[in-house]
Amino acid sequence: MIGIALAVPHFASAQQAERYVPGIWIDPDGCEHWVMDDGVEGFMSPHLRRDGTPVCHTVSRCAVVPTDTMFATGSATIAPGGADSLRRFFADNPANGFVIEGHTDSRGSDASNMALSERRARAVGQVAQQAGARVYSVRGFGEGRSVASNANAAGMAENRRVDILCLR
Repeated sequence: MIGIALAVPHFASAQQAERYVPGIWIDPDGCEHWVMDDGVEGFMSPHLRRDGTPVCHTVSRCAVVPTDTMFATGSATIAPGGADSLRRFFADNPANGFVIEGHTDSRGSDASNMALSERRARAVGQVAQQAGARVYSVRGFGEGRSVASNANAAGMAENRRVDILCLR
């Protein structure tokens, strides 16, 4: 089962004191969990309403960004004009928040595909945040979640994408 992590600690140096970063983790069913993580170990508990029921969202894929038109090959820099259309999308969308997931085709190594998919997802997530949208998570999956065959050019093009999931 894969969940969505929201808090990722960043340490500038080994000398920096331990600190816990609070956040919210959304499981695949859309339910929230409070998390506290120091990068080595963490703590998680369900986020509950006052009546004891879990806080859950309806999760749906509300947009697919074809990376061939948004990014140059091997790049995570958004093409001119692309940021404006993404900004409008996020500003006009009534969702409570978004999850951004990057994907690649099977060309390249697993490591480079994971890194590229994450950098592209982060670029889209930054535009969302600039538009005032709440971004719950940004993740790269490389070629791990293909939606089409990587045996032909058309399928590979379909797999090169950034999915935007809406939480309602």
